Amino acid sequence: MSMLARTVGRILMQAAAVRSLSTTSVAKDACTLIPGDGVGPELVNSLQEVFKAASVPLDFECYFLSEIKPEQSAKLEDVVASIQKNKVCIMGILATSDYSSGGDLQTLNMKLRTALDLYANVVHVRSLPGVKTRHNNIDTVIIREQTEGEYSALEHESVPGIVECLKIVTAQKSMRIAKFAFDYATKNQRKKVTAVHKANIMKLGDGLFLRSCEEVSKLYPRIKFEKMIVDNTTMQMVSNPNQFDVMVTPNLYGAIIDNLASGLVGGAGVVAGASYSSATVVFEPGARHTFAEGEGKNVANPTAMLLCGVKLLRHINLPTYGELIHNAIKKVLKDGKVRTKDLGGQSTTQDFTHAVIRNMS
Repeated sequence: MSMLARTVGRILMQAAAVRSLSTTSVAKDACTLIPGDGVGPELVNSLQEVFKAASVPLDFECYFLSEIKPEQSAKLEDVVASIQKNKVCIMGILATSDYSSGGDLQTLNMKLRTALDLYANVVHVRSLPGVKTRHNNIDTVIIREQTEGEYSALEHESVPGIVECLKIVTAQKSMRIAKFAFDYATKNQRKKVTAVHKANIMKLGDGLFLRSCEEVSKLYPRIKFEKMIVDNTTMQMVSNPNQFDVMVTPNLYGAIIDNLASGLVGGAGVVAGASYSSATVVFEPGARHTFAEGEGKNVANPTAMLLCGVKLLRHINLPTYGELIHNAIKKVLKDGKVRTKDLGGQSTTQDFTHAVIRNMS
């Protein structure tokens, strides 16, 4: 073979390699997208606009899932299959129908969590630049067990006028959520885990949860462990929230504390959350309110949903895009020129979305 032929061959091979690399670099991940009820579709639209402006290499598989609009809802098994395939999902909040009007005891949210075994809900509550609140420098992670406890949907009317509700607490799931909390604290250089309970009254159920946390804590001697009764916890949070680092809670207490903590840093519109199984992650706002009264009015704050998007991008190893969007959100909030009504301004959802896009550079 001549020198020219060998040179041409090398050039062609290099060109093929470059084409292959280029193809790989633009390959897109897939993520299941559930718009949710209330203002959820508007918030999801904001997220999609920002992702498009940032050229995020991600495709969405969209499923409308709703128990209050069953005629429009996708089948739960189809949504579950999509999430299991993609491993990640981002969703708006699902509204819950009233049992007295024909709703199921087990809500669609509960069915989704059970089907995917989304046992650990994580809400990172942090003070945001430019958002004025009573307390500053809040940085607390609330880890909630969300597959049992009071959310077991085991209720019955034994005789007319008397309803019995069963609260299910198991050692297996209590140990699992405790280990998740301590592993999270270790991985993220956190120093303390607080177990929230009511074992002074519910001696067996919450007692089992608390003992499980105590046993797991012994495996992590470098992490400080403390326990606190739930009613005292709520008082301590509103008076001195900076004392908390990582909190681990049963199902109901976590739901209450998530919302209380969100109020400390600006409200439901600014806190992101995520729910984890061993194989999948679902990203959703940390305070679960559909804000139905704001539906279609272009007034909802998209910050929480955008921060969910940032968490998603970090999780699927696209941190550069995540930081680009995160920095833009922080700049808009810090500048204070574009504020939605929940933060004391008059800007619309679209105003805030476009401000974030303008600040991505």
